[in-house]
Amino acid sequence: MLTITQALFDQIVAHARQDHPDEACGVVAGPVGTGRPERFIPMLNAARSPTFYEFDSGDLLKLYREMDDRDEEPVIIYHSHTATEAYPSRTDISYANEPEAHYVLVSTADTDDAGPFQFRSYRIVEGEVTEEEIKVVEAY
Repeated sequence: MLTITQALFDQIVAHARQDHPDEACGVVAGPVGTGRPERFIPMLNAARSPTFYEFDSGDLLKLYREMDDRDEEPVIIYHSHTATEAYPSRTDISYANEPEAHYVLVSTADTDDAGPFQFRSYRIVEGEVTEEEIKVVEAY
């Protein structure tokens, strides 16, 4: 289960809406070993595409060095889908290389009449996708 604060939830959704019609992407870092998402880090989609996202390799290297210096790890890796449901694509699955991370997808397409977005979380380990429950809290 992913436990996330309302503030972080809102920041991820706002980033997805802001970058629409391109896919948004980013990371929420947390203290190593806690599984607790704390620090919101929106990233630039280097692909600038409505159907694909890509972290800039230089930005990603900088991010990992910064997280290492702060004793953090990526707790959430998120991106948006602009025209499809919030489910990992084959490409998303192939790029998922953080087995401990929660992979959050936000759909900015209204594909299920449930509102203007979907917010879903998955674990992706060795190509296997498992959706997980999300608990939104005011604070940890």
